[in-house]
Order: sequence, then C-alpha cells, then structure tokens
Amino acid sequence: MRSYLFLMVLVLIGCKNPDRTHLSQNPILPKKEIVFEGLNRPWSIAFLNDNEALVTEKNGDMVKIDLQKQTKKIIKGFPEDLTDSIGAVHVGDNSGIFEVLLHPNFKENQKIYFSYAAKKKGVGKTTKFVQAQLENDSLTHLKTILVAEPFAYINYHYGGGMAIGPDQKLYLTVGERLFWEHDEPALPIAQDPTDPRGKIHRFNLDGTIPEDNPQFGEDAVPSIFAMGIRNTQGLALQPETGNLWFTEHGTIQGDEINILKAGANYGWPNSTTGRLRSEDYKPPRLHGVEFTPPAWFWHHTVAPTGLCFYTGDEFPQWKNNLLVPGLSRGSLWRFHLEGDTLKSAEELFLDDRIRSRKVAQSPSGKLYLLTDEENGKIIRIVPEKTQKKLKEGKSPERITSQLSLIPIGG
Repeated sequence: MRSYLFLMVLVLIGCKNPDRTHLSQNPILPKKEIVFEGLNRPWSIAFLNDNEALVTEKNGDMVKIDLQKQTKKIIKGFPEDLTDSIGAVHVGDNSGIFEVLLHPNFKENQKIYFSYAAKKKGVGKTTKFVQAQLENDSLTHLKTILVAEPFAYINYHYGGGMAIGPDQKLYLTVGERLFWEHDEPALPIAQDPTDPRGKIHRFNLDGTIPEDNPQFGEDAVPSIFAMGIRNTQGLALQPETGNLWFTEHGTIQGDEINILKAGANYGWPNSTTGRLRSEDYKPPRLHGVEFTPPAWFWHHTVAPTGLCFYTGDEFPQWKNNLLVPGLSRGSLWRFHLEGDTLKSAEELFLDDRIRSRKVAQSPSGKLYLLTDEENGKIIRIVPEKTQKKLKEGKSPERITSQLSLIPIGG
C-alpha cells in the first residue's frame, strides 16, 4: 500500500500567519467512482432529479442520462447550425455544444437554456445562446437569446458559460475568440463595448435586456454586464453571499478566478497575471479605465473550467467551499473562503489526474465530475472513510496536497 503524503506549503504574501483554523487533524478524504461512461467529451450537466440529468457532449449531442438505469437518450431537435470539432484540422478546436442550464421554474415550464458554437455558411462561426422547452425528450419553442456576432473562422475561446444570478437574471459568457494577440484590432475586442465578444452578458429570463444593466456608452451592446474577458467557461453562484464567481483562461499562465461585478473591466489583454502569447504585441493605452484584479490566480497553467460551490453533507469540512476543475493538468481544486475572501487551496487527486471540464452537484448534494475524453465519464466523488484507518495505524491510499495561502492583494 502506498504511503499517504500530506504536503503543507505556506505561501506568505504580506502575512506571517495565514489562517489554518478550518483544517482538521482527521480529514475525510475523497475518492472517485465512475458512475457513467461512453460520453463524447461531456461539457455540462443539469440534474432533472438525483438520477436523471441533461448532459451536453462537446463533440456529440445533448443527451438525457439515467444514472440508475445506465441509459443515454439523445435529445431531438437541436439546432442544425451546430458545428463541432470532430475531424478538426486545428488542434485544440473548441467548437461544439457547451453549457446546459435549467430555468428556475423548470418543473412548471420545462424551459432550459443552452449554448453552442453556431456556424453560418461562408461567414464562419460564433457563440450562440438559446432558450427552449423540453417536451418528450425533444427541444421545442426555440428562442435565440444571443448570437455573439461577428462570425469568424476562428476555432477557439467561445466561452459559453451560463448561470442564474440571485436577481433571477441570466448571465452568459462570451470569449474574445482570438488565439494570437497580434490579431487584435486597434481597440482590443474585449475592450470594445460595441463588440459582444470578450464580455459577460446579463439578460432577463425571457431573453429581454434588463433596464438596470450597466452603461458602457451610447453604442455599446446593451446586454454587456462586464468586459475585459479572454475566455470564461465557468460561472457559479455563491449561496452564502449571492456573488457570482467565474474562471478565466489565461495564455501563458494567467489563469484566474474572479468575482463578477456590475460594470467591471477585468483587463484583458491590457492587464493579465500571465504573459501574452504574442511577445511583440503591446496593448494600446486606455485612459480613464480601471481594471478589476482577480480574486486568485495560478502561477502555472491550469485551464480552469466549470466551477461550483459545495453545499452537500458528505464532506462537512467542504461546506460552502469552491471547487474548480482544470483541463491542462487534469486537476481539481478546493478553495476555502470566508465571505468573498479565498483563504486556502487544496489540490485533490494528485495521484489520479484526469482532464476535467465540469464539477457539479445533484439536488441532494451528491458531487460529480465530468471528464473531457472521447470516452467521457461522469465520476462521483465520495468520502473515503480514513479516520478508522488512521487510528489503526493504516495509511490511506489517496494522495492529496494542501496549500495554505492568503488572497492576492490581501
């Protein structure tokens, strides 16, 4: 049996005594159980109940899976302008189906929202958001909410994240789409309020524009809520505070976690915690613009994706913690917060890394992870009862690493 490694590293940023009061001497460690497989790069999951869920396959379909019966059924009626990355010439093509999200009153109206890469013949492709009704495993009454024009022959950074805020508004993320910074126009895409790309948008649940959206100028896209975004795929509500948090992909490092604020500018490409891919590119000076710093950033590449706040009961020490999966290193991170301040981080499953797209909870609080593979899996994260083993002098097999920190700028 492998010995159990518990590595504690202190990162001191202007503070000599980072908080460790929440750490337990006898933690309940997590383990993975594969509960479903055979999905084509699953991206998102929306639970209909504890056994059934809608799942989007990046290179496949929207499907309904039954974890108990182990069945998968294709949802019919998906828009025909979908484009995916099957057979793509360009390595890393992000095209496909992205998020699926239930309307807050889904039980009454059967409405859902979903996002995907839409194509337009002779023009290119872009991020598209749609509302639909789910009837007899088919999509009906489709209504387009946002098409992030212009269309372009670029295969990257669609965004596609969605969440319902505490204000019962729909929040959508659109990536800036560029791979190289030297392809930026004179005013960078994410800094241009007349361009919907590189932004986070806010809509009413019926797809109309809220009257109290922030104002970014006379010709600005009216649905913009925040700007300066490179590529946000994950967006999640923090139940304790009502804040929306989002992940952000950097280029060379620069991966971040941010708190969404009305009218905020998160700086891309003028301000980044990493380095630009185009070494010769210099962003234009923007006068009178204030950039909002991240709540957290990594010093290595993680490619963080679909995050969630844990509110279940199986891991009492994780209550209200933020869980963030990553694509680049196949990581899963757990952040302890006090209010909206990140106090510590733990990277889980160091001995079992897998490229991960989404972490989510079922209605009863069960924790799941989606793996970004051709044979994509739904993994259930369950507690491994270690306290008895420790008392008996036995070492658990799971390896984790814990990192205590204080927030950036703290």
